[in-house]
Amino acid sequence: MKGSKYPLYFAFPALAVFLLFFITPTVIGFYYSFTDWNINADTISFNGLDNYRALFQEPRLLTAFKNTLIFAAAVTVFQNVLGLGLALILNEALKAKNFLRMIFFMPYVISPIVIGYIFRAIYHPSNGIINQALNSVGLGFMAQDWLNDPKFALFSIIVTDLWRVTGFSMVVYLAGLQFISKDLIESSSMDGAHYWQRFRFIVFPLLAASLTVNVLLAMINSMKIFEMVMVLTDGGPGYTTEVFFTYIRNMFSTGQFGYATAVNLMLFVLVTLIGVPVLMGLKKREMEY
Repeated sequence: MKGSKYPLYFAFPALAVFLLFFITPTVIGFYYSFTDWNINADTISFNGLDNYRALFQEPRLLTAFKNTLIFAAAVTVFQNVLGLGLALILNEALKAKNFLRMIFFMPYVISPIVIGYIFRAIYHPSNGIINQALNSVGLGFMAQDWLNDPKFALFSIIVTDLWRVTGFSMVVYLAGLQFISKDLIESSSMDGAHYWQRFRFIVFPLLAASLTVNVLLAMINSMKIFEMVMVLTDGGPGYTTEVFFTYIRNMFSTGQFGYATAVNLMLFVLVTLIGVPVLMGLKKREMEY
């Protein structure tokens, strides 16, 4: 390409991998979502919109839809609030800031399955750390069966995932804070701006790019939550913590491949319908200085 720094064909290997491993499976999945493909069928036949009509009439899928949105909204909001708070604290001149950064980021590199098993032990109704701590300080009336009580199960999963992912948001916000000029902050201080004014009118607007990355990734990843739910509750008790991917896993495990593929594509459409407007809205508030 004339005027470009590198030849266009340098991108061909990456495009070939993307086409082979992402675009092709998506197109094939789109085709199978319109078939009656299941474990008992000798042949696969085109059945039009039957799978999509069936999924809109499935109450269990509506429960999974509601739980997924609640989980995604809660994790996206609190992950960013907590991540930004930690970043602001650990951006100050603290002696142990590097050690604390490592401590808070460490859960993110641990497998969600491992974290799930650890928190299953922590949430255990009789031997778990939480209930034992409450009992030891005289607050035994607050002890709960955190994973088997429908009132607390989804809340417990949200807290566990926040513990795992908040460190990632913290690192992204810390990277954004490093690019804000200290001279700009110091000059605003000399003009009489206190901490909250500096944060509101200088720091937060200049963190817009970090906010875009964190919100978008948190939203997409939380809508695809699977491992944590599978290990902690497997969608139970009943279906009170069922999310899209545990529902899709169950449909595949019962051999309803065409229907499960249709549900998977619905999740793709849902993520796109929510993610694109959010991205466009956040990009508008980004600024350079």
